[in-house]
Amino acid sequence: MTKKRKSRGRSKGGKGSSGFISCSNCGALVPRDKAKKVTTRLSLVEPLLARELRAAGAYIAAPTTVRYYCISCSIHYGIVNVRAKSERRNSF
Repeated sequence: MTKKRKSRGRSKGGKGSSGFISCSNCGALVPRDKAKKVTTRLSLVEPLLARELRAAGAYIAAPTTVRYYCISCSIHYGIVNVRAKSERRNSF
């Protein structure tokens, strides 16, 4: 069978099998090294109030949320784009 990518779309190298995680959107089980990880910071305070509090010297905590997406969901949401063969080696 032909191979589209040398790594088969994974980043595990030669370490054997990796664990599975579920996609945050559709719930599909995806290998951890194949899933696309997206970290975002969640603001708990409105921007205008946050600006005033920072001016007063307050520290505003912003927890990070980690989401894992399968390949089909990450293409659908625009996290990963379909690229031509000549552009595939370039990372964003």
